[in-house]
Amino acid sequence: MTSFARRARALAGRLHPELSLVSFALLGHLEEGSGCRATDLAEHYALDKSTVSRQVAVLEREGLVERRQDAEDQRVQVLQLTEEGRRMLARVSERRRAAFKERLDGWSQEDLVRFASYLERYNAGPSAGAASPED
Repeated sequence: MTSFARRARALAGRLHPELSLVSFALLGHLEEGSGCRATDLAEHYALDKSTVSRQVAVLEREGLVERRQDAEDQRVQVLQLTEEGRRMLARVSERRRAAFKERLDGWSQEDLVRFASYLERYNAGPSAGAASPED
């Protein structure tokens, strides 16, 4: 897992050197959820609000994220991707797909299916397939 995480950070650094892996994660979360509050990001990733605030400030300076008033509660600001943010994520996603395709090239269909099922199981959380302490 350490090797996997190290490769992910290295790939993120090559694809968009100005942004950290955390920034990519935040942008991806905003894209998936069509925006959210900064406090929601902090809660989702179990990060301190000041950490998220610093990351969001960088993304705003880069023109990738903007704050908008929530339609339901005018006191709340929602973070949204800008068009530039969407374009940058699309470029990075294409490069990522190409890198994964290159890395998995030559794997058999059986190996790919098995790998995908392991990733799904891992991403499902700690209870998925976990043995009890008594086992």
